[in-house]
Order: sequence, then C-alpha cells, then structure tokens
Amino acid sequence: MSNFVVEAVTREDQGKGASRRLRHEGLVPGVVYGGDKRKNPQAISMVNKDLVKLLDDQSFFSSILTLKLGDKEEQVIIKDLQRHPSKPMILHADFQRITKTNKIKIMVPIQFVNFDKSAASKAAAKFAVEANVAEILCLPENLPEALVVDLSNAEAGKMLHLSDINLPAGVEIAALRRGEDHDQGIGYVYSPRGARAAK
Repeated sequence: MSNFVVEAVTREDQGKGASRRLRHEGLVPGVVYGGDKRKNPQAISMVNKDLVKLLDDQSFFSSILTLKLGDKEEQVIIKDLQRHPSKPMILHADFQRITKTNKIKIMVPIQFVNFDKSAASKAAAKFAVEANVAEILCLPENLPEALVVDLSNAEAGKMLHLSDINLPAGVEIAALRRGEDHDQGIGYVYSPRGARAAK
C-alpha cells in the first residue's frame, strides 16, 4: 500500500475550456494512462489544495502512489506536472499506471553519506554536490527510496559520476543505458582553497 493516496474523479469534459472551468472551481485536470494494454487513458480531476499538500513531501515524486477513483484504486507514478508560475496551483497532472511486470522510469534522490569519515574530510577537503536526483529504471517492487553514495573512501580531487553509484539489485541508471558519454558527474571533492578538480 502506498503512503500517498491521490483522490480523483473521472471526467468527460475535455479541452482547454473544460480545463479552465475545472481550475476555476479549484480542481486540477489530469490523465492516467499505461498499465494493462486493455486500459485506455482516463481523464480525471483532483482537488488542487489536496494535491498541493501531497506535493509538499518531496518523496511524492519518487514513490508509487495510490490513485483512488471512486471505489477503485490503481497503483501509479507521477509522470508530468504543470505548475502555475506564481500561484500555489497545479495546472495539469499526468499519472502512469504500473504493473508488477513492467519496468518504470522514475527520478529518485541521491543521498551522499559518510564524507565526514573520509581521509579527505579529515584533511579539511569539502564535497560539492552536482546532482541530487537520478533517473532510474526498475520493476516497481525494486523501487528504492533513494540511491545512497558512500563517501567514506572519498579522495581529494576526485570526481564522482553516475557509474560510481552502488545500485540496489534490479535497478539501472537510465542515462547509462545510452552509453559512457552520458555518465554525468554527481559531485566532487575539492581542496580547502576551493580549487575544483578536473574531470
């Protein structure tokens, strides 16, 4: 069971005019798609203030969610979210149904731990984070809360990349499937003078 429950209702009216009317009523237009091939995309709407409250927790974006449509529940992930540029308002939300057998592609946080235990730290070096999320590919049952990077052996002048993440079983970094050219930096150790190490 998901920690996050998104309450929604199905809607028949579609198009820009219908979406404007929903937003005027404090509702968010959305769509849920994917999953079983026999299931069609379904237009839905949610209460804006309830969705905004859920979004306050950053783990919402990297979790399997329960979408409640009347007396039915579906397991989904958030795939796209359009926010109002200046108001606490969601303009549109896309959800993807998940199944046990289909891999999902989702952004999860990167957590850097144990730098204070490294020789570099004891020599007064610092660690600078370049990426705090990564897109992964995995089955829903293998979805980790975060990717943990152990910095206890970090060395001064060292640059860490996506390929340096010790991945849980069944989890892949999506970018690395596209080749070594996509092995982006995620952080680096620099000297007390602030001179950045070369890649």
